[in-house]
Amino acid sequence: MRNPDQDALLDLGPAALELQDDLEGDTLREECGVFGIYGHPDAAAITALGLHALQHRGQEAAGIVSYDGGRFHSERRLGLVGDTFSRREVIDRLPGTMAVGHVRYSTTGATILRNVQPLFAELNAGGLAVAHNGNLTNGLTLRRELVRNGAMMQSTTDTEVILHLVARSRPSRFIERYIDALREIEGAYALVSLTNKKLVGARDPRGIRPLVLGELDGCPILTSETCALDIIGARFVRDIEPGEVIVFDENGQDIHKPFPPIAPRPCIFEYIYFSRPDSIVHGRSVYEVRKAFGAQLARESHVPVDVVVPVPDSGVPAAVGYSQHSGIPFELGIIRNHYVGRTFIQPTQAIRESGVRMKHSANRAAIEGKRIILIDDSLVRGTTSKKIVRMMRDAGAKEVHFRLASPPILYPDYYGIDLPDRGGLLAATHSLEEMREIIGADSLAFLSIDGMYRAMGEPGRDPANPKFSDHCFTGAYPTHLTDQTQTEQQPRQLSLLAEAS
Repeated sequence: MRNPDQDALLDLGPAALELQDDLEGDTLREECGVFGIYGHPDAAAITALGLHALQHRGQEAAGIVSYDGGRFHSERRLGLVGDTFSRREVIDRLPGTMAVGHVRYSTTGATILRNVQPLFAELNAGGLAVAHNGNLTNGLTLRRELVRNGAMMQSTTDTEVILHLVARSRPSRFIERYIDALREIEGAYALVSLTNKKLVGARDPRGIRPLVLGELDGCPILTSETCALDIIGARFVRDIEPGEVIVFDENGQDIHKPFPPIAPRPCIFEYIYFSRPDSIVHGRSVYEVRKAFGAQLARESHVPVDVVVPVPDSGVPAAVGYSQHSGIPFELGIIRNHYVGRTFIQPTQAIRESGVRMKHSANRAAIEGKRIILIDDSLVRGTTSKKIVRMMRDAGAKEVHFRLASPPILYPDYYGIDLPDRGGLLAATHSLEEMREIIGADSLAFLSIDGMYRAMGEPGRDPANPKFSDHCFTGAYPTHLTDQTQTEQQPRQLSLLAEAS
């Protein structure tokens, strides 16, 4: 599936597209971030600030829906939060004391304006806005059934299925209809929804996607990460429990637990990559966990080197942990350019050859003549890793050893992480030695699965009862994968309409 950024690059020619893949193809794609607040006079402005803190979870689009007691108001735009929601006139168009917001990276459905969330629909009982982090593993199957029964879909995202399921449910009370819809979906979801009376949060029974409850000036907040609470000075209250549905309205708080209790399986990638280092996820500091991953790497696969060098930015905490445990000095041997944009990509051979330097450049003074160990969070295709190793050698590194602060990614994800199929995963198609040769490192090692669990404070991975969703490493998916088992072809791009964005 091609996105509009690639469409724009077509004007620059195939070389630009190849460079785009090289620059971004070896990273995990962010999921999405959600935010909602009830009862605050500055609801939209606070939601915009919260979305700024969640920008790392989705950088393709952002949206806010508010309710002023009589009407819903919606602003949804492609681009970063600051591109739209830093302007006073935009916030003024979102009046009301209730609001929900969303930052998006597309996993199901292309990045087009009609897929930007929160999605909104007029139902029999009134308006409903839904912001969704995650991915439904039976979303395409449900969508096909709904369309066959006469539903008219306005987007190509699986989130719209939830709106239709609520609409067709028959109980009289809204929350019963909402829970009816949740009983039909499978996969991963953290939902924040807004009606003309309620703010509703819901988390999937396995707790794959995170959702936390906060409080600001006596007003409840639901959001993906604690860093969004910190930026607005809100107080963290607790994690929303797996399978919990929580409702806020004029009568206060109401909690529903409609699912039989099952062992939670939160996503391990929240600690490896997705969450901000300053967030607390399920009671654990993300920063401290990443340092622990690095320390465990040093225990498992250390070699004699002169300096420890992180691949910025996601490899920094693990490199700190590796350095502290091994006693090897930590150096910023790679400097990241945070301001590079696609505007500067040109389809020339010279730029293609040095493309990764647009985002990363070598700090020659820190690495020349030295044996270095590079620390990164994970490896997907290996394209960027190969370029970084070459950059280190060009800058004079005597030896370049590569370490990954997570196990080899062997299986695709169906819960909101945009990973390629197995054929596109380097570790799924090559041996460790083959990967080392492709990347060009003197040695290559990954964090072991048991070591990852030990860094999380567990004795190791219990195959009978794993504590986390670690399916990308093990193939042990925590839910049914209905869409993947259908014999009928299930295309991911479901619309024949091309529209301007």
